[in-house]
Amino acid sequence: MTFVNFTVETDADGIALVTWDMPNRSMNVFTEEVMQELQAIIDQVASDDAVKGAVITSGKSNFSAGADLTMLNRMTGEFARLHAEDHAKAVDFLFDVGGAMSRLFRKLETSGKPWVSAINGICMGGAFELSLACHGRVVADSDTVKIALPEVKVGIFPGAGGTQRVPRLTNTQDALQMLTSGQTLSAKKAKGMGLVHEVAAADTIVATAKSMIKNGLKPVQPWDEKGFKLPGGPVYSAAGANLWPPAIAILRRETAGNYPAAAAILKCVYEGLLVPFDTALKIELRYFVEILQTTEAAMMIRSLFVSLQELNKGARRPAGQPESKFTKIGVLGAGFMGAGIAYVTAKAGIPVVLLDRDMDAANKGKAHSEGLMDGLIKKNRATAEDKDKLLSLITPTADYADLDGCDLIVEAVFEDSEIKKAVTEKAEAVIAKDAIFASNTSTIPITSLAKNSARPKNFVGIHFFSPVDKMNLVEIILGKETEDKAVAVAIDYVRAIKKTPIVVNDTRGFYVNRCVLRYMSEAYKMLIEGIPAPMIENGAKLAGMPVGPLALTDETAVDLAQKIMKQTVRDLGEKAVDPQQLALINTMVDKHGRFGRKNGKGFYDYPAKPAKKSLWPGLKDLYKQKKPEDIDIEEIKQRLLVTIALEAARVMEEGIVTDPREADVGSILAFGFAPYTGGALSYIDGMGVAKFVKLAKTLQKKYGADFKAPKLLLDMADQGETFYTRFDPYQGSEKEAA
Repeated sequence: MTFVNFTVETDADGIALVTWDMPNRSMNVFTEEVMQELQAIIDQVASDDAVKGAVITSGKSNFSAGADLTMLNRMTGEFARLHAEDHAKAVDFLFDVGGAMSRLFRKLETSGKPWVSAINGICMGGAFELSLACHGRVVADSDTVKIALPEVKVGIFPGAGGTQRVPRLTNTQDALQMLTSGQTLSAKKAKGMGLVHEVAAADTIVATAKSMIKNGLKPVQPWDEKGFKLPGGPVYSAAGANLWPPAIAILRRETAGNYPAAAAILKCVYEGLLVPFDTALKIELRYFVEILQTTEAAMMIRSLFVSLQELNKGARRPAGQPESKFTKIGVLGAGFMGAGIAYVTAKAGIPVVLLDRDMDAANKGKAHSEGLMDGLIKKNRATAEDKDKLLSLITPTADYADLDGCDLIVEAVFEDSEIKKAVTEKAEAVIAKDAIFASNTSTIPITSLAKNSARPKNFVGIHFFSPVDKMNLVEIILGKETEDKAVAVAIDYVRAIKKTPIVVNDTRGFYVNRCVLRYMSEAYKMLIEGIPAPMIENGAKLAGMPVGPLALTDETAVDLAQKIMKQTVRDLGEKAVDPQQLALINTMVDKHGRFGRKNGKGFYDYPAKPAKKSLWPGLKDLYKQKKPEDIDIEEIKQRLLVTIALEAARVMEEGIVTDPREADVGSILAFGFAPYTGGALSYIDGMGVAKFVKLAKTLQKKYGADFKAPKLLLDMADQGETFYTRFDPYQGSEKEAA
């Protein structure tokens, strides 16, 4: 029998080698066709007396990334369609389709023949669940190996036996850590946890797997044998009593009850370990179907799985533009941002010229990369050879002539229009006429900066976030004259350095900063109202934000907030800034010298390590404090999320962002907008636009015009629309496969 996605070859020892190698794909993924073919292969191996066992491996550089995004999307889409007609029928559909992979893997492990998985490179999600169902697992001894069950990060959980096999192979505490965090394991870590049997040289994993079968590998899983004992001990034991209560408390602390899938994992493991394995799989499927029906799963799958992959593949790249091949990038300014941009560029293997006013400044910028690589080496995530290779790609200079031959220039000098004008003119005098010039400005409109350029059609914004090496989002900003070539080159560059691009039209603050400033502003209002600072910060955490608004102000600098406010007043007039908020920031900076983390004191105090930061006690003396019992913590959570979501809606209304995928993904990657919501616009869609508008009106009555819903939202509420129907990013076309 021949297959599209697999080849099956049986050797002289009667061992079938099943090689997964999907045509026209860079990565193997589970599709309906793959699952049908795998079922036929399992039947073929089981029924052929000449076959003693099977090894499954990949014909690509990675094993598999797990489920295909289109398969998951089709499943949730079909459920939604059926649900509108008949809820019971829709749920039955989820039980049938959602449980197909679990049934397939159980069929494999009870087929009567031993199976071994030979894992190379990435092995994620359903692919690792397939491997766990095999009777043996061999992993390549390579840094490229990444093993994980990351489903919780997109609002679901390993529903094909992962929650049952992992805690039967390793101790329960480690299993819970892996499952609830989506932790990625190296080959060594997986072996240490007992999740794989052998670690072998990459070119010997198939031979090692075959040897396991030849040496008498049992075709029976440990949990199917009589007398099986759990590695972590029974649930009802002293070990269990010490594990489960704190596990529940830790999960509550980490998730604030916002992630149903994480809670479901604990329930699956707890209940599953009390019953026989087949019953445990039924328990897992019950919870899996329940989670698939949640708003959180729908929104997170869409934004953090589907949309993120589409944007990373260049969904917003202008059509018809040739793909860019970068041979040399120029970075103007070797300060913290410029040095970070040079580092990520070199890390992508692209030669970069790092220019500053003198060699001392340029060399200091290169030293930033050296420090980052030293940190990776210390953590065993890089080698001395990696460091030497990266540093060899960075050329520090003070001579503009060294920019000759650059495909792209990224300007990252001070936020001063005159300085930017000078470096633009000097660089353009050297670079080719068709080279692209990008500014990393975070506050100055690109259209105004493009006036300094002799080729405004080739001028574009590439706005990085700090620290560059850690932040995955980049805003690409279009000036009025920016042409498609510049946009395509900018997107190609962002993709080359393995970051996610979103395309934003020109405006003050672009997209991300407009939303972030609203978040901070609402916190200032709360302080002025007398809400205790700990309640503001804790309210933000309970709402799902990774960093409270006061802590975020410290990170970006309180004196920067002051500069932005004062510049806004100069540009737009005194009414553009709340005078009470400006007074608060002036008091912090001018009276108390509290600039933020950079000088060790802002809204928080930053003592020497290992002591942790703590809120500045003086905050409570700035305004008369309300009693905590008189404050509604739910309302604090709502205010912080709604103010951001309203700004995102205004940005869409103004045409600054035109694709809801970019608004959602951008809000999560840039400042961590409550990921369980799927992003700022999905927060509105998930709640229902009419319900959101009603909430905004309630907040507006109590807290003023900042909560006024824009006309766009009122229209959408009246017409029963969502952002993904009003601004359909696909315009009726089919989504691309992974």
